[in-house]
Amino acid sequence: MWDGSVLSKRVVVRNAAILGCALLPTAVLADEVTLKSADGTVNLVGEFVEFKDDNYVIRTALGELRISAARVRCEGAACPTFEVADSDMSIAGSDTIGVGLMPLLMSGFASYLSAEATITSANEGDIVAEFIGDGGFGEELGAYRVSSTRTSDAFDALIRGEADIGMASRRIVPVEARALRDAGAGNMISPDQEHILAVDSLIVIANPNNPVNSLTFDELRGVYSGVITNWSQVGGADAPITVVNRDPGSGTRGAFESSVFGDAEPASSSSFVVVDDNNSVAATVNRDQNAIGYVGFAFQRGAKPITLTNECGLTTTPDDFSAKTEEYDLQRRLYLYTRGDLENEAASTFLDYALSEDADGVIAKAGFIDLGIQVREQGPDSERAEAMQAAEADAYESGFINEMLEEMSNFDRLSTTFRFRTGASRLDERGVLDLERLARFLETKPEGTAIKMVGFTDDVGAFDSNRNLSIDRAQSVMQQLQDLAGDRLANIDMSSTGYGAIAPVGCNVTEKGRATNRRVEVWISKDT
Repeated sequence: MWDGSVLSKRVVVRNAAILGCALLPTAVLADEVTLKSADGTVNLVGEFVEFKDDNYVIRTALGELRISAARVRCEGAACPTFEVADSDMSIAGSDTIGVGLMPLLMSGFASYLSAEATITSANEGDIVAEFIGDGGFGEELGAYRVSSTRTSDAFDALIRGEADIGMASRRIVPVEARALRDAGAGNMISPDQEHILAVDSLIVIANPNNPVNSLTFDELRGVYSGVITNWSQVGGADAPITVVNRDPGSGTRGAFESSVFGDAEPASSSSFVVVDDNNSVAATVNRDQNAIGYVGFAFQRGAKPITLTNECGLTTTPDDFSAKTEEYDLQRRLYLYTRGDLENEAASTFLDYALSEDADGVIAKAGFIDLGIQVREQGPDSERAEAMQAAEADAYESGFINEMLEEMSNFDRLSTTFRFRTGASRLDERGVLDLERLARFLETKPEGTAIKMVGFTDDVGAFDSNRNLSIDRAQSVMQQLQDLAGDRLANIDMSSTGYGAIAPVGCNVTEKGRATNRRVEVWISKDT
């Protein structure tokens, strides 16, 4: 357990920040301010009166209102400013994580520590969480500062030594990793420094009054490249499309453009309405009947989600299961990054919590998708079985399709899915993390529970060669699980098989789709 007495004090809050009751607001003018919450449930305008006991007091037509600073940020010239304070740990970067997840994650962390947390916000995008042990009756355990801006700022803060943890809504790119390596920060894609916190689906949204319900990826690319400018071009009303976008440094924008444009250079347009965060995208779309935008799964806020169809005619629904398996087309991972050359016990303790099953419930409550394991039925009436039965195949391949359909009637599918690089049997960076989670999930199952590792490939190469490769990968994952778990899974009956390019979940005409198809699924016997 985190001691708190040996915390590093090396990070000084360089931006203005609130730290519990030690905050000393400077003099302010009695003028209009706006109090906004991160989730959009609070949006109050009034005359600033005072800041007292971690509460903003404003005067409105309804009288004086007192709002906890932990719930809102203050915008306006009359907002109080605060003295710079030390923090035991600093977290910086993506607003998707910082605004959408960190406040709840800090509250969950307090429970993990058997502590009480005071979470205070001020200075747009910043919160400070102060922890007191023994449910608020013990010693001060320290304070964490979270600065929410954009993903690129995470790596800038890490390279300057101004953050212990960087929040990123996309994976670090080579130029950023090299810059940090050259600054002595180590290998940023090492599992010791690159931590997958959660997964997220990006949702394309339109105004609820817009009659368009679906778009193909070609149409979506056309909209965001300026080729399609009127809703009538995609079956809607004769009205110009208001295209809402994020700023170029946004990790959400980077993940969106990577999924939609692939390796092609995304078009830039002066006609974009560029906004700062997910909530602003949703608010803009809800105000403008002709607007279109994209947000993280947790930020739809009443806007209408648009169904997307890829180049192969495959449509996936942005639900928890498709996000956990990473088979939804607009998919991303949310990361926490650390330097390898600096140690901070407070940061290590927080990471231990944030990456554990203890944080899964908090991540889900915030509207994101945790890495916990779900079970999905895949019997003869499932969408998957129907798609396989409708697939065009010769007599030889049809035999394997029928074999797989028969096996599916005996097994459900777990959301745990292992993926590989082209032609390789080495797991990707998430696979190692998922192996341990799978072992802990299975060790609680009753004697005689059966699991089957089922391998698949993309369609590059001969059918039999791909099938053999899929069998090898499935056997490799099963062996790695057995080596990791040892006697812990003595009660589990394990087997493996492979079906090659049968049952694709992605489109094989793109590298991203092929990578999605290179996988080993985990099936579990029904009624267990």
